[in-house]
Amino acid sequence: MQNTDPRVTAYLQHAAPFAQPILTHLRQVVHAACPEVTETIKWGFPNFQYNGIVCSMAAFKNHCTFSFWKASLLSDPHHLFKAVGNTAMGQFGQIKSLADLPSDETLTAYIQEAVKLNKEKIKSIPKAKPAVTPELIVPAYFLEALNQNDKAQDTFEKFSYSNKKEYVSWITEAKSEETRQKRINTALEWLAEGKVRNWKYQKN
Repeated sequence: MQNTDPRVTAYLQHAAPFAQPILTHLRQVVHAACPEVTETIKWGFPNFQYNGIVCSMAAFKNHCTFSFWKASLLSDPHHLFKAVGNTAMGQFGQIKSLADLPSDETLTAYIQEAVKLNKEKIKSIPKAKPAVTPELIVPAYFLEALNQNDKAQDTFEKFSYSNKKEYVSWITEAKSEETRQKRINTALEWLAEGKVRNWKYQKN
């Protein structure tokens, strides 16, 4: 494999025993699908980049996740994607063994489609004006962070659309990765305490 990052290798080595073969396999498939892809660590877990982030993977206590940065733009011809919503999981749900992954051929096709989106700089698909409240897009990195804090995740899932949006907008509008991470940490702290984003301005 080309363009590997020693930090990603270390991440795999320190993952739980069940997770190591899963992450190793995903890493190999990604590199085989796009030899030009590069690795990095962002938000504490491995990301694969080609003209921007293509996909990422992460290991947790009992499962792994694999996420596409532009999942909403992928065609998903095999209807494999699970509704991520507020479950803080990647598009293939909780991956607990290699058997939970699609075939290498199928996974490669999905990765190559994601690479093509970045190569062609496709950011969005025109949509008709929604008749109802639009679905809130929660970044994968924030979902992953929520997944590691049960109290914060529970509060966020029970919040109204507007309360969720206030947190998401605050985090995504950060100008730097350092600022974004600080806001994520603060958000987790406040959410764990059951607080809305602008709790300081609420009337007693």
